[in-house]
Amino acid sequence: MDIAEISTHILRVPLGEQRFYSSQAAFGERKSLLVRVVTTDGLVGWGEGGQYGPAEPVAAAIEHVLGPLLIGRRADQPVRLWEELYAFSRDFGRKGTYIEAISALDIALWDVWGKSLDRPVHALLGGAHRDRVGAYATGGYYSDRYADQAAAIAELREQAQTYVGSGFNALKVKIGLLPVALDAQRVAVVRESIGTEIALLVDANHAYNAATAIRMGRALEDQGVLWFEEPVVPEDRDGYRRVRDAVDVPIAGGEAEFTRYGFRSLLTHGCVDIIQPDICAMGGFSEFTKVLALASSFGVLTVPHVWGSGVALAAATHALAVIPATPHTYAPVPLENAPVIEYDRSPNALRDDLLTEGFPLTDGSVAVPQGPGLGVQIDEDVLRHYTTASATVSR
Repeated sequence: MDIAEISTHILRVPLGEQRFYSSQAAFGERKSLLVRVVTTDGLVGWGEGGQYGPAEPVAAAIEHVLGPLLIGRRADQPVRLWEELYAFSRDFGRKGTYIEAISALDIALWDVWGKSLDRPVHALLGGAHRDRVGAYATGGYYSDRYADQAAAIAELREQAQTYVGSGFNALKVKIGLLPVALDAQRVAVVRESIGTEIALLVDANHAYNAATAIRMGRALEDQGVLWFEEPVVPEDRDGYRRVRDAVDVPIAGGEAEFTRYGFRSLLTHGCVDIIQPDICAMGGFSEFTKVLALASSFGVLTVPHVWGSGVALAAATHALAVIPATPHTYAPVPLENAPVIEYDRSPNALRDDLLTEGFPLTDGSVAVPQGPGLGVQIDEDVLRHYTTASATVSR
């Protein structure tokens, strides 16, 4: 079972009037890079990367550099191939584009391997602790009306109530685009709208320096917020530690970190209470298992970040299925010692339409796929509709 062909597919969906903002940028489209690996015996595996920044450099890294190294290699050795690709690109690609490319290839190879054995990826990762994963709604983004505080607050209140009405027991809202006092008001409005029984999380997308993050963190304490995500820029390890030492809200981070080495630094510096590796960016399944082991040795809960298409969501469910309670208890509690899956509520046809069967929310949770590999099927018509560029590597 050798690798015969690797193809890349850059997907784009313009959002038009549905554009939204985080603290860092406006999102005028949803985009991602899908990778298809085909073996000599006809098996097909799918992976994803390139959903953070431009997808073109990630596709180019696969097409021109990494992909040719895999043609003719055994497809059922993803961990070995990961190590070889990383060693090859270490001098120039320890973070960012090349790791995202390796992530996409790695996920596709795990998908192929599972299909070859008629087993789901979570079984190959060691076995699932759960067949359903609790979900939290990621929303509360800023709209084009963010400068009109009254209109923005009304919009946010309606969103929060919609999420709860849809069955979510936890939700996450964005902060960091506005001054601390105004964003603190946004959080207070959400808390008032959803009550005290619904878990509330916030995400600054590294908008603050440590001093400002501490001010915000103290405001979040009053609202019973269960985590403060990316309070400072990823490079500022000392800033993370200052914020964590100064506030009682648990600190989360890691979506912009790569490989076991980056996460080792986060952990040894005491930066976070929760780590958030993105399977499609930080190294795929092969590296995720190593990061999970590191985190458990520090007593830190792993809750993967999810951003991308239905393939990314599928990969995350398999990763979440194998995360043990940290620490172990007889009845693990989501967001305290059990992981939850990020269920983005911003407009995303690549998440909602690309798979023949999606991930519906039932009783506040989503099912872990039980079929071979990732356990999902790509709708080829949708794939063609949203693909703006593609390339193939073969013998």
